[in-house]
Amino acid sequence: MAGKKLSGAEIVVEELKKEGVEVAFGIPGGALLDFYEALQQAEEIRHILMRHEQCAAHAADGYARVSGRTGVCIATSGPGATNLITGLTNANMDSSPVVALTGQVPTSAIGSNAFQEASTFTITMPITKHNFLVTRAEDLPRVIHNAFYIANTGRKGVVLVDLPKDVQASKVEVELHPEETFPGYKPNINPNKVQTKKAAEALANAERPLILAGGGVISAGATEELRTLAETLGAGVVTTLMGKGAIPESHPLCLGMAGMHGRIYANRALNECDALLALGTRFSDRLTGWQLDQFAPDATLIQVDVDAAEINKNIPVDIPIVGDVKLALSDILKWLKKESIREGSVWLQRVKEMHSACEECIKDIHRPGSSVSDILIKELNNILDDDTIITTEVGQCQMFAAHYYMTKKPRTFISSGGLGTMGFGFPAAIGAKVAAPDKQVVDIAGDGSFLMTCHDLATCVENDIPVVVCIFDNRYLGMVRQWQELFFDKRYSHTNLGITPDFIKLGEAFGCYAERVEKPEDLKSALKNAFESGKPAVLDMIVGKEDKVLPMIPPGGGITGMIGTERCRRV
Repeated sequence: MAGKKLSGAEIVVEELKKEGVEVAFGIPGGALLDFYEALQQAEEIRHILMRHEQCAAHAADGYARVSGRTGVCIATSGPGATNLITGLTNANMDSSPVVALTGQVPTSAIGSNAFQEASTFTITMPITKHNFLVTRAEDLPRVIHNAFYIANTGRKGVVLVDLPKDVQASKVEVELHPEETFPGYKPNINPNKVQTKKAAEALANAERPLILAGGGVISAGATEELRTLAETLGAGVVTTLMGKGAIPESHPLCLGMAGMHGRIYANRALNECDALLALGTRFSDRLTGWQLDQFAPDATLIQVDVDAAEINKNIPVDIPIVGDVKLALSDILKWLKKESIREGSVWLQRVKEMHSACEECIKDIHRPGSSVSDILIKELNNILDDDTIITTEVGQCQMFAAHYYMTKKPRTFISSGGLGTMGFGFPAAIGAKVAAPDKQVVDIAGDGSFLMTCHDLATCVENDIPVVVCIFDNRYLGMVRQWQELFFDKRYSHTNLGITPDFIKLGEAFGCYAERVEKPEDLKSALKNAFESGKPAVLDMIVGKEDKVLPMIPPGGGITGMIGTERCRRV
């Protein structure tokens, strides 16, 4: 289309098509009328009208995590853009590739407190990987191309493009689809071979090697390399919350999620190992606890991350490796072939025993002391197939799912990690279902979280997006209530939700299938009814008001000081 005059809005749409965008989640407004006029002409791009901009950002995030492609969300100027902030922060903290397009007042009005003006560029600077305020339509091809390139390379993240109204409307003659990228942006993905050789030697010489798999393993598509390395070394594997699915949790070397609400044996393995290979994880406080001297105290620490800023940031390491996790693992495996690897060891048997103890607990649905919430998640393991995508809200429901749900494949467990955003799971499920329409998508929700974004049930019905929301209904802000019970002498300050809607009537009011589950044994038939309805569905699952996620690391504690371990089998 070189030589033809196009409006700025038309240029943006043409560049979105070139980037392969198939779907965008958004809400129009006055500052975006030109863009939406051009978007309406683009049959290649499906636009899903959300009911809140935060949900648009979460849906784009969920779409990106399931598909591996860049999610796109759209909001108008002022309150539309500021409503995106929580969702964009969430996506950026969890390294999810998202491009946000926001409307802005005309360039001549910027800084005048014009109607629906907000300084989106400066507001979003701290919570995005990069952002642009476009003041010339001629720059749009280059800006849009670079936005997608930056979002989905290196450490993936959020890029925002702020589009003033006059820039969208003005017509210019441009060359579309540029290939050049910013000269200053050159993410280093190739690991240093001297460092990967050191890592291989340290792992080969260790008696008790352990691998800590973070979200970077999934993002890099390195799950096969991870499994091969674990089996070659006879090493156990523990994951972060973001790393669930990096290795099948049924694998005999997998000990599940570690950290504050992790499995006791995952934390115990961290405490006992003598070499720890950390892959694509930033050693967050929710993983390490606050007593850092208890975290892998006897281990040679090896950290692989594509973001150099994360190396040595939270935990000092012995062998730092900056680069793509998949490439680093490939190098380490090549070096190991030249080494003499143990065929078996006492450590390998211990890892398998710890795995068996965890698996036994999960399979024993009615284990003494189990709560209704425990049982419901364990039931899901028997009901749902391995391809089902689970999204979660934040709080107890999230940690019950992280602890007891056995994830078998990457990109099938979608949760808010770094920001811990209540209300994330349901709109993320919308994005997940759009990304994988042939898969079942189930949101594990708390009643408090679901109430924050439930209005987008209308989006599901209107756009035929049949996700299933399983609400853990205890009429409390459950995780906060748990902390108040355990650490604040049962002084329950403003955690009782009091009056909440009848979720059955709420679901039906939006045109959804809805059913109440009063006993765990009724969950199977309720899920069957929900899936067979072909509609978005709300299942109101009644759980105990005093159900607690245990074991856990208490505030200020370390990984060796978990409380609530009484039900765990000793090995």
